[in-house]
Amino acid sequence: MNRVLVVIITFLSISIYAQNDEQTLKNIYKQSLTNGQSYAWLDYLSNTIGGRLSGSQNAALAVEYTKNELEKLGLDKVWLQPVMVPKWVRGTKEMAYFETELGVKKVNICALGGSVATPNGGTKAKVLEVATFEDLAGLGEAKVKGKIVFINRALQADLINTFEAYGGCSSERYSGASVAAKYGAVGTIVRSLSSRQDDYPHTGSMGYGDLPVSQRIPSAAISTNDAVALSEALKDNPNLEFYFEQSCQQFDDVLSHNVIGEITGSDFPNEYMIVGGHLDSWDLGDGSHDDGAGVVQSIEVLRLLKESGIKPKRSIRVVLFMNEENGLRGGRKYAEVAAEKEENHIFALESDSGGFTPRGFSFDCSKGNLAQIEQWRSLFKPYLIHFFEKGYSGADIGPLKNDNIVLAGLRPDSQRYFDHHHAANDTFDAVNKRELELGAATMTSLVYLFDKYGVNQVKNIPQIKD
Repeated sequence: MNRVLVVIITFLSISIYAQNDEQTLKNIYKQSLTNGQSYAWLDYLSNTIGGRLSGSQNAALAVEYTKNELEKLGLDKVWLQPVMVPKWVRGTKEMAYFETELGVKKVNICALGGSVATPNGGTKAKVLEVATFEDLAGLGEAKVKGKIVFINRALQADLINTFEAYGGCSSERYSGASVAAKYGAVGTIVRSLSSRQDDYPHTGSMGYGDLPVSQRIPSAAISTNDAVALSEALKDNPNLEFYFEQSCQQFDDVLSHNVIGEITGSDFPNEYMIVGGHLDSWDLGDGSHDDGAGVVQSIEVLRLLKESGIKPKRSIRVVLFMNEENGLRGGRKYAEVAAEKEENHIFALESDSGGFTPRGFSFDCSKGNLAQIEQWRSLFKPYLIHFFEKGYSGADIGPLKNDNIVLAGLRPDSQRYFDHHHAANDTFDAVNKRELELGAATMTSLVYLFDKYGVNQVKNIPQIKD
C-alpha cells in the first residue's frame, strides 16, 4: 500500500478514536449536570443519616442505605464485605477555659479521635507552648512534667497545595499525646489543622503507639481563634492555667461492612477496576465533604456509565470503604480479600478530597501508564481539567498497590477543604451541587477511558508505521 495512503488512514483512525471519546465524555458530563443523582444521595446521607463515625449506629444506617441505592441501579452484583472496626465514642460535649487577670476565658475544643478521657473533674495545669516535637525535646522532662503541652503549629499559608500544608503538621496531632506523655505531660492541646481563623475545633485521629494504657494522657484540638488567644495570653502570663474536660471512651471492635457493587465486564471480566470513597466520617458535622461527596460520586460513576449506554469491557466496582478515618480497616480488608481470591486489579480511583471543583488527578503508576494518560489530557481540557501528575492516590486504595496497577486520586480545588475538614461545619450546605456533579463526571470519564484502552496499552491507539 502507498505510504501516503497509510498515513492518511492512520490519522483518520486516530481522529475517529478522538471524536468518539470526545462525544462520550460530552455525554457523560451532560448526564451528570442535567440528570445527576449524586446531590440527592448526599442530601439523604448527610441530612437524614448524619455523621457516620466508625462503629456507630449512623454508620450502620449508611451501609444499609447505600446498599439499597446500589441495588436500585440494577448492577450485576451488590454485596456487603464484613470488616471489624474500632468503636470510639466522644461522650458529652467537651469544655475548656484558661484563666487570666481579666477572668476566665472559655475556649472551643474537641477530643481527638482515639483519645482517652480526662480524669473525673477534668484536667487543670500550667501550659507549655511548642510548635514541633523538636521544641518539646528541647524543654525536656524537667520542664514538661505535670504540664499541659499546647502544640501550636499552623498550616503553612504559602503552600498552594493545602494537602501538603496539612501533611506538614498532621504528625503533631496524631502523635503529640504519646510524645508529650513520655516527658511527663498530663495532657495535650493541639491547634486545629484548618486553613482559616474561626471558632471551629477540628478533630482527627490520634494514637498512643506502644504507650501503656496507664500512661496515656487526654488530647484535644482547639479552634484556630482560641489557639491565637491562648498563645497571646501565655506571652502576658507564662504561668496561666488551662482546664479541659472530655468524657470520650474506646470500646471493643464491632462488626461493620464495606459496601460493594459491580458491573461485570463483557470482554475481560477478571480484570477489575474500582472507584470509591469512605463511608465513615467524623461525628462533629455530617461528613458531606469528608467523605460523603466521594461516596456519592463513586456511586454516580456506575450510574452514569449505564445511563450513557457504555458497556464496560472490564469489571467495574464501586467500593464504599468503612473506617478510613480512624483505622483504615475497610481499605485493608478489601485488599486482603482481593489477594486471597487472586483478583487482578488493574485500576483504582479514589475521591477523598471534598466535593469542590475538580482540577484533575494524581497518579501512582508506571511511566508507561503515565504516558498513556498524558494522551488523554486534551479530552479533559474543555472541562478545565488540567492537572495530570504523578503523586499520591488515596488511603483506602493504597493497600492494593503493586507494580502493575494504576492508582489515581481525584484532585478538586483544595483551597477551602481544610476550612471544613473534621469540623462541625462539614455539612451539606457547604457542598455546591454543580461542583459535586462535575467531579462525578470527571471520575466517570477517566474510568471510561481506562476501561476502553486498558493499562499500559499505548498500542491500542493507532501508530504510524513505515
